[in-house]
Amino acid sequence: MKVILASASPRRKELLELITKDFEIMPSNVEEKLEENLSLGEQVAHLSYIKAKNIFDKTKGDRIIIGSDTIVVKNKKIYGKPHDKHHAKQMIHELLAGDKTHSVYTGLTVIIEENGEIKEYKTFDETKVYLKSMTDEEIENWVNSGEAMGKAGAYGIQNRFCVFIDKIEGNYNTVIGLPIPKLYEIIKKYL
Repeated sequence: MKVILASASPRRKELLELITKDFEIMPSNVEEKLEENLSLGEQVAHLSYIKAKNIFDKTKGDRIIIGSDTIVVKNKKIYGKPHDKHHAKQMIHELLAGDKTHSVYTGLTVIIEENGEIKEYKTFDETKVYLKSMTDEEIENWVNSGEAMGKAGAYGIQNRFCVFIDKIEGNYNTVIGLPIPKLYEIIKKYL
């Protein structure tokens, strides 16, 4: 059974390698648009679905397509990837405001075709992240490192930013961008 990851994220690639080394990468190029009247969990599940469906429709045969999307949320405001360094600094300042707690939602869609039968699994996971205080200089140094760019909320828990994470409630891999325990439960019988 062919396994295809519908993402160019090196972090998702590394996480999927924890389950299987035998997969292809085919990044989805769909426009990530938020839908009205969906909960935050439903939003990321929907975004992961359109990515997976885009690649599913371009491929044939027995296969497993994995789509994922991550958003950072604080006070109902969604933080995607920063546009530039100024935007990244603004995001970090806002995530540190008040109680320094936010949620990371990662959507997961798995579309499986086996012998002409298609199954779809669409879900999401939420992890709460508690940040430590950061000085303006620390924020500046973080953003200038370049590692803030290309990441929801302008940070990654798995890189140097980890020194500013006080604790998390939930799955660590969800914050990185792929809820591995949920994914494994769905695909383990095909591996």
